[in-house]
Amino acid sequence: MSSDALRPGEDALADVHEGMRVVDSAGADVGTVELVKVGDPEAVTGQGQSTPGGLVEDLQEAFGGGEPQVPAQFAAQLMRVGFVKVDGKGLLDRDTYVPADQVASVTAGAVHLTVPGADLVPRA
Repeated sequence: MSSDALRPGEDALADVHEGMRVVDSAGADVGTVELVKVGDPEAVTGQGQSTPGGLVEDLQEAFGGGEPQVPAQFAAQLMRVGFVKVDGKGLLDRDTYVPADQVASVTAGAVHLTVPGADLVPRA
């Protein structure tokens, strides 16, 4: 994929793979790709779907072995649109999640985001 911005409807995650650098909207390195999950628009609507066992938790387990590990309101969105799990830089840095709709472009070695690193959803 070129370094041009993604066009509406273009699959933001098609060229993303584990180990790629992740760069925020200011050009700061926020970490490396640890996991890529393609979205399922019908995974969870967030409206009226609940079961005694916890639908969101059940879908998280089925969707990716417990990923994404975030609060339920964020998990539903991430499962619908797809996401990249980012391994934060350094031993003490936090892991974060990037919804597919926050991927601006993908170059040969990096995923470029539309938001600053501080706006990413942290791992719970």
